Amino acid sequence: DGRTRCSNFWAPTGGIAVAEEGEDNSTAMLKRAGFVRQSHSGVFHLMPLGLKVQEKLERLIDNAMQSIGASKLSLSSISSEGLWEKSGRLAKYPELLRIKDRKDSRFILSPTHEEEITELVSPLVKSYKDLPLRLYQISRKYRDELRPRQGLLRAKEFLMKDLYTFDTTPENALQTYLETKAAYERFFDSLGLGYVVAEADSGAMGGTLSHEYQFISPIGEDTVVRCTKCDFIANEEVLPSDLSDGIRSATATEEPRCPKCSKGSLRSERAIEVGHTFHLGTRYSEPLNVTVADLYDQQVPLQMGCHGIGISRIIAAATSLLSTDKGLRWPFSLAPFKVVVMDTHGTEDDAMAVYDALSKPHPDLDDPGVLKDGEIILDDRDKSLGWKLKDADLIGYPIAIILGKKWKETGCVDI
Repeated sequence: DGRTRCSNFWAPTGGIAVAEEGEDNSTAMLKRAGFVRQSHSGVFHLMPLGLKVQEKLERLIDNAMQSIGASKLSLSSISSEGLWEKSGRLAKYPELLRIKDRKDSRFILSPTHEEEITELVSPLVKSYKDLPLRLYQISRKYRDELRPRQGLLRAKEFLMKDLYTFDTTPENALQTYLETKAAYERFFDSLGLGYVVAEADSGAMGGTLSHEYQFISPIGEDTVVRCTKCDFIANEEVLPSDLSDGIRSATATEEPRCPKCSKGSLRSERAIEVGHTFHLGTRYSEPLNVTVADLYDQQVPLQMGCHGIGISRIIAAATSLLSTDKGLRWPFSLAPFKVVVMDTHGTEDDAMAVYDALSKPHPDLDDPGVLKDGEIILDDRDKSLGWKLKDADLIGYPIAIILGKKWKETGCVDI
């Protein structure tokens, strides 16, 4: 009949009481609430509820990328070892998942696509007139984790948005970086979750400037430090060794001073990295010999940037930040459904009427039709109201509308 109903939406909830050995509680809760299932070590299936959360994240990311003029594409997950040898990264990336075909050709399942996108752009961009160019994708990435842990936070297969930017001059590339950083901040603002932007080390990715987008969480694998007086925030990895040792040392007599203002002291917190922006410069264009003609008709190497958002990581991180012992607590921006309407015996027809009324645009609302496009679900299952309420808590709908005893007596719903 066109209505989204729990009776025909597959959400196998329950059945998992506690976390398995080596598993964090947030992953156990995602499994128990019917969002994911683990297939192998470090490999997960996304269930219908989990897919709806993922699709919401993708739409928010699409909006952010389109705001800076980025075009969406889809690169193959397979790259060649030869290309990675050419860039100098093959020996520096021990977690590559490697495969061979029947001809013994050597390939990798890409954890990231700097080499491939540079090779793709090389014959197609010849002049400064073709730039700036901003290309992004949302795709599965692969990493041969020695010890997968914490569910989606450290998995062998994960979903990521990666943006690659190309400019003629260092000045233009830096401007692109700042515009991308601003778009990232708008995206993370839209999630309704607290985050920090930290100065970061570029690591194996290369380049000279990078920032991480972190959720503060005790289960995080990163350590960020903040100044008590100014706006300085950084990953501990970028600090001089004497400062980072002082922060970690339990015997330090005083906290290290801030390297930016020299007035405040540095405090450390655990955090989950969910995004990273890198200003690469010519890190990949020079070894792969990719140049364009500049304004003076001189061949110059492309100036590049790469910028990632861990989509599956955000799902896991949001769960760890917001879940309770009763279930998940999704913000409106990520909830698989914003509203669930629950009927009880004798109110089935009325519940459908409420569902229909909420699904249609309303002239008195500033945002008419806010519950269109799959934002509302009808729990019409032949279960007790108590069971439905517990299941709704587990899944984490922001709003539950109940047609129970009060409806029968006074025509009022419980919210």
